[in-house]
Amino acid sequence: MQAIIYIVQAVLQYLLVAAFLLRLVLPLIRANMRNQISQAVLRVTNPLVMPLRKVLPPVGRVDTASIVALLLVQIATTALILFLSGADPTNWLLVLWKASFDLVKMILELYRIAMFIYVLLSWIAPHTYSPATDVLSSLCEPPLRWMRRLIPPIGGLDLSPVFVLIALSALLIWLPTLFSMGR
Repeated sequence: MQAIIYIVQAVLQYLLVAAFLLRLVLPLIRANMRNQISQAVLRVTNPLVMPLRKVLPPVGRVDTASIVALLLVQIATTALILFLSGADPTNWLLVLWKASFDLVKMILELYRIAMFIYVLLSWIAPHTYSPATDVLSSLCEPPLRWMRRLIPPIGGLDLSPVFVLIALSALLIWLPTLFSMGR
């Protein structure tokens, strides 16, 4: 049963929820929505977001339909995983608590993985263009710029990615403690 739970979690949480999360984040960070990765995210998420957009119009730069779609997919994923784990998926308080925890964890993990890949690509293939580096640059540069203001390059060596990765990892470690305070 653990293998089935892992497969469901990998497909739904790490692929589908991540796609809806990117659908929400990419326009907010002004990423290039014309590259192949952004277009793939739009194609995967459009079947749920576009009908919701007819009812929930955007408010400024915030796409309310994408927020609702992300929350719906996260809650459904959490309920399914809890059901497969033997927990009661009709306990909505548990489902909402676990869905909130999983969504915050997903945001932090997405940024940590993106930052790690971005740093690796800057070492392996600096100054090259690909759709992946374009999206990664859009995701990673805002926190890196903020960290560079706090900790400028030392002797020409930019340590800001190291400190951002440390901060993200610390938040991931602290997250269960934060969510257990309310219980």
